[in-house]
Amino acid sequence: MGELRPTGVLDTNVFIDLAELNEFALPEVSALTTITLAELQHGVAAAKDPTTHDMRNKRLGAAIVGYAPLPFDRQASTRYGSLIRLTIAANRDPRSRKLDLMIAAIASCHDLPLYTRNPKDFVGLEQLVEVIEV
Repeated sequence: MGELRPTGVLDTNVFIDLAELNEFALPEVSALTTITLAELQHGVAAAKDPTTHDMRNKRLGAAIVGYAPLPFDRQASTRYGSLIRLTIAANRDPRSRKLDLMIAAIASCHDLPLYTRNPKDFVGLEQLVEVIEV
């Protein structure tokens, strides 16, 4: 793990759990990605009851209003391929980590650390993305 930085990308799991996390373990300025917005949209659509739907919809709204998401663009798609290669080289299956790797690719392209609750999902990627466990 690296040291805390002033700006960083929040993994979706960190954004979802923001209220429960120590603010001093987070970057001063947090960024989200378009992939996280897509994951949050998925969560709203997949909600099985009205209470969960409302809670997830409020969280999505906060993300939409509070952040200008970093896009998964051409540069990120190229970096994604590199992260897939590193994942395979680490004898790990990239298929179950597609969205995590896309978020990591965006963070890497912007030279920002990725703050996550699941650092094990990013083992083997250290040469291209700094991962900070929250």
